[in-house]
Order: sequence, then C-alpha cells, then structure tokens
Amino acid sequence: MASCCARKDAGREKQVMVVGVDDSEFSTYALEWTLDHLITPSPTPIFKLVVVFAKPSVASAVGFVGPGAPEVFPLVEADIKRTAARVTEQAKQLCITKSVNDAIVEVVEGDPRNVLCEAVEKHHASVLVVGSHGYGAIKRAVLGSVSDYCAHHAHCTVIIVKKPKTKH
Repeated sequence: MASCCARKDAGREKQVMVVGVDDSEFSTYALEWTLDHLITPSPTPIFKLVVVFAKPSVASAVGFVGPGAPEVFPLVEADIKRTAARVTEQAKQLCITKSVNDAIVEVVEGDPRNVLCEAVEKHHASVLVVGSHGYGAIKRAVLGSVSDYCAHHAHCTVIIVKKPKTKH
C-alpha cells in the first residue's frame, strides 16, 4: 500500500475513502450503499471513511446582488447552516447505525466539484464516492455534473452510485 494513500490505524494502514453528501436522497443512498458494500461487511475494514458536505457560499446560493440583497444574506446563511447541520447529522447517524463510529464528517464551503477533489488531495484518498442525481444530458450540461467532474479531475478511483429506479 502506498503511504500517500493510507493512514496508520492501530499499527496497520487504512486507505481513505471520501464520500460526498448533499441534501438529496441520491447522496444518502450513495453513503448507505458505501457503508453496506464497502465499509461494514468486513470485520476489519480497510478504509477510513471521510464524509464531506460542500456548503454553498451565501453569494452563490442567492445568485444575485441587488437592492435587498443585504437583508436576504443573513436568512440564506442561516438556512445553509441548518441544511449543513441536518445533512451532516444524518450522515453521522447513518454511520453509527451501520456500526461505523470513527467516520470523519466535514463541512467545507465551496462548489462541490472543487470541494470533493480537494478533499481527495487533503486526505490522500484512494477512493471517492458520489451519488448520481440521474440528470439527463441537457440538465447535466446546464447544471454541471459533480460526478462527471470528479470522474475526470479527482486523482483517485471514483465510484458513482446510482439509486435504482422505483417501479410504479
């Protein structure tokens, strides 16, 4: 195991896996899938789990600067903080439910594409897991796809978890 991609844990090295989360059912599914398939099946997991929530900046969330913007900023900032707290608490509880008590959960301000790729570098991760929102080509082109960006720019293996479609 290369030392650039591992952490010491009780005398043995663990690789680091970063999982990106947001406030969607898709990222919750990706975290749960990761816990079920890659982390908890083993009595001695090889991965140290780092869960990362990319918190949007107030300016990017508001999307405009004009009359009235200063009054809106504190409200938007409070909402972003509540969302970050809710998402990270949900992630922590999901980890604990799956008996993963040593997960690191981080909130980092910025664009999720950059935040996740930077988290990979910071933690020397060997794997990045992201959920897929299942956007079509046009919506993906307009909004930009975090998973597409990470697949091309993260310096590690990227796993894109798709939530199965429910049958009606």
